[in-house]
Amino acid sequence: MSYQIQINPIGFLHSNLKQRYETPRQGILAKDSKAIIVLDPKNNYEQAIKDLDGFERIWIIYQFHLNKNWKPLVTPPRHTRKKIGVFATRAPYRPNAIGLSCVKLDKVEGLKIFISESDILDGSPILDIKPYLPYSDSFPNVKTGWVKSDLAEMYNVSFNAKSKKVSEKLKLENDINLFDYARIQLEFNPTDLSRKRITKINTQKNGEENFVLSYQDWQIQYSVDEAKKKIKILDIIFNPRKKQ
Repeated sequence: MSYQIQINPIGFLHSNLKQRYETPRQGILAKDSKAIIVLDPKNNYEQAIKDLDGFERIWIIYQFHLNKNWKPLVTPPRHTRKKIGVFATRAPYRPNAIGLSCVKLDKVEGLKIFISESDILDGSPILDIKPYLPYSDSFPNVKTGWVKSDLAEMYNVSFNAKSKKVSEKLKLENDINLFDYARIQLEFNPTDLSRKRITKINTQKNGEENFVLSYQDWQIQYSVDEAKKKIKILDIIFNPRKKQ
C-alpha cells in the first residue's frame, strides 16, 4: 500500500544554531543552548498548550528542513568509523526527514515556548509537542547497540582571550560560529588524526599536544591536556585554501 500524508507545521523554532555544524550531538550536551518555539496564531494553540508549563521536559517533533535527500547508510560522529543503517541512528538523513528531541522547557508565554538544551536548528518547522514522562520514557539500563556511553571521555573546550576575540569578530561580521564548531568537533576524539580536518603540530614542554582544526579558510590551533580532559583554543588563523 502506498499513499501520501500531509502534515502542516504548528509553528517554527528560532535559535542561534543556524548551520548544521553548530548543532551538538544531543541537546543534553548543549547546556547553554536557548531557543523559542513560536506557534502559529488563529489555530486555538493557546488552548492546546494549556498546562504544558507544568512539565520540566518536552518532546519536540520537527522537520530536518535543510535535508533534501536521505541515505540508507550513514557514518555517525565520534562513535564509529563504519557505516550504520540510518534507522539505527539519529542522523538527519531520513526518508521522511523527521526529527525528535527531548528538550528542557523553561517557560510558556502566550504562543511562545522557551526551551533550552536543544539541538534543533533555527527555522525548523515544528510538527508536534508532547510531554516527557520519566516513568514511561526512561529506560536507563537497556541495551544501546553500537552506541557507546562514553560521556566520561568528553573534553572541556575553552578559548583564550586572543582566540575568543577573533571568534567574536567572525560571528559578528561574517556569521561564522567557530565557538560551537570547535566545541562540537573537539569535545570527543580531539587527537584523532584520521579525521581530515585535524592535523598535529608538535608537543609542548609541559606535555600538552598541539593540533590544528580546519574550517574553510580558517585554522583553529589548540592544545590537548589528556590528563585533565581539557582543550584550549590558542589561536585562529586565516589561511586561504589554494584554488584548484
